Amino acid sequence: MSDDAATPDPTAPTRPRRVAVTGAAGKTGRVVARWFVEHGYEVRPIDGNGLAGAYGPLAAELGVGLFRADLRDYGQTVDALRDVDAVVHLAAIPAPGLFPASTTFLDNTAMNYNVFAAAQLLGIDRVVWASSETTFGLPFDTPPRYAPIDEDHYPLPDSTYALSKVVGETMAVHFAEWTGGTYIALRLSNVHVGDDYAAVPGYQFDFALRRWNLWGYVDARDVALACERAVLAELTGAHSFVIAAADTLMEAANAELMADQFPGVPMTREVGEHETLLAIDHARELLGYEPRHSWRDQV
Repeated sequence: MSDDAATPDPTAPTRPRRVAVTGAAGKTGRVVARWFVEHGYEVRPIDGNGLAGAYGPLAAELGVGLFRADLRDYGQTVDALRDVDAVVHLAAIPAPGLFPASTTFLDNTAMNYNVFAAAQLLGIDRVVWASSETTFGLPFDTPPRYAPIDEDHYPLPDSTYALSKVVGETMAVHFAEWTGGTYIALRLSNVHVGDDYAAVPGYQFDFALRRWNLWGYVDARDVALACERAVLAELTGAHSFVIAAADTLMEAANAELMADQFPGVPMTREVGEHETLLAIDHARELLGYEPRHSWRDQV
């Protein structure tokens, strides 16, 4: 078992034990599903890709087979989510430009609706799901209104992908009102796994390369931590949180980065030399989220 997380107390009756993770065969989903398995949860990994049952790589990593379901279909979604206590919903088209805009919007919106509605039907009162930093106005071809960016720098969708996430957050608010359940949106920064860190040294010579999200990122292991914190948080209703690393991806100081790329953007508070410009204060306060991984330890 990893030392990275607080293992749930098996005697606590209000803590969910059976967690469905959608998008479990994806880049982030694999890490998140593995995290929950390693921390003592019964996990149902769900994905529309890969082979059902003994899906080789994932089964070897998790010790449990993949439940294959197309979450664009409501009936399949209901069947996939039966008999679980909480849902961590990561399945989505993960970025703009991968599919036609209409496909991105309609597929992401359908999957979100079906997961939320299936949870309502099945009495699942905890849904944690992947929203996006793009809801803040990324990429910042138009400069942000201020920095560091927080949850209030919303909604400013600049793509159909971002719009699908804003619609998802709006739906979550109303499902929470209808059900009395908890719907937690994690506005994830650019997720990094081990192989991604090899590119970081190449960012250092051109500040413009990563200006599109204020030089932000998050390690997939910290996404997993945030997902567990959100599953366990003593919250009701709909909530949204920025989830990013504690630092930027750059060796240059924030003052130098901002002066070079966003000279007219006001800073609303002092920040550390390399502190993230995607503020995670809200997640720290309400979720107990404290990122543990930095590119500085990887490169």
